[in-house]
Amino acid sequence: MNETIRKRKSIRKFDMTALDEATLEKVQSFAMSAKPLFADINYTIELTEKTKGLGNIKAPHYLIFKSETTDSSQENIGFIGQQIDLFLAENGLGSCWLGLSKPTESDTAGLPYVICIAFGKPAEPLYRDISTFKRKQLNAISEGNDLRLEAARLAPSGLNGQHWFFVAESNKIHCYRRKLGKITGAFLDKIERIDIGIAICHIAVESDNFSFTPEDNAPEKKGFIYVGTVS
Repeated sequence: MNETIRKRKSIRKFDMTALDEATLEKVQSFAMSAKPLFADINYTIELTEKTKGLGNIKAPHYLIFKSETTDSSQENIGFIGQQIDLFLAENGLGSCWLGLSKPTESDTAGLPYVICIAFGKPAEPLYRDISTFKRKQLNAISEGNDLRLEAARLAPSGLNGQHWFFVAESNKIHCYRRKLGKITGAFLDKIERIDIGIAICHIAVESDNFSFTPEDNAPEKKGFIYVGTVS
């Protein structure tokens, strides 16, 4: 398994010293080169030094993700953002998805806001041992056998909810997210769509050749909504 997936963690304490320009340019360059899950969705990634909102974490830098609104825009942002999250960890920088933070008034122009990632030099240990991950057992979130499912199991999600499911068959992985009611959906739909995009990113990292498309004959999974199939 990818070494960064095995040891990354969300960082919540940062050294507030700003990163140097060369490092910020490196981060921005990678962010612009990250591969989308859906190539036809328009999105932007903006660098800022301040966000606000409930549960906001103080960090020297933030990446603001904005996107046009489609049925798959949140999944797309989760997939793109997690590539950046892994890149930051690989390069000695900490990061944390912030589901309840939002841009300041000066950052609200352009496409609709989706989510942000805080990042910078960590003020706590950057990595952890795989034995310390608090995750569901693999058989609770998947069926079938595919080595890539373990990488999906280790993916971060809102409150470690892991409200996803995967069905592996014939070298394919069918991906699902939890079906929400009207009340829970009003609060959690966006986050859980982003979460499944994050998990699919981990599968992509572990794939020699990755493609993701909806299939007409994908199996149904009670209590879940089909998102697409990795093949």
